[in-house]
Amino acid sequence: MELHIKRYNELTRDELYEIMKARIDVFVVEQNCPYPEIDGKDIGAYHVWLSENNEIAAYLRVLDKGVSFEDASLGRVLSTKRRCGLGTAIVKEGIRVAKEMFGAERITIEAQTYVRTMYEKLGFVQVSDEFLEDGIPHIKMTLDMSL
Repeated sequence: MELHIKRYNELTRDELYEIMKARIDVFVVEQNCPYPEIDGKDIGAYHVWLSENNEIAAYLRVLDKGVSFEDASLGRVLSTKRRCGLGTAIVKEGIRVAKEMFGAERITIEAQTYVRTMYEKLGFVQVSDEFLEDGIPHIKMTLDMSL
């Protein structure tokens, strides 16, 4: 696996295409969830992904404080292979990037409820009741790194 960390303006056209394709394949097609994938937040984000054989195996974007939440956040978290640790690996990298690049002391996410346990193992705590976002059950979670 190869780790990539890039700002939007550092992405090649091919990398941006592969990122958008992976996100649409997972969130729009696989999960049958039409939503506005292009939301204006990618431009200020760090894009973090693991690749294997030049294909995205896991991806997320890291957003600074004030973009989605008062805290820094991780979003668009995906892995193309399930149940083999790629989700955990990419979230760990996202946490590291949020700390190092944005000086984050807290991270807030809106996680799909079915992956709550993975986030809890990484120190995230549920801070909301379950809610539907684009027809999929989610919960808000935070990770406090200032302790």
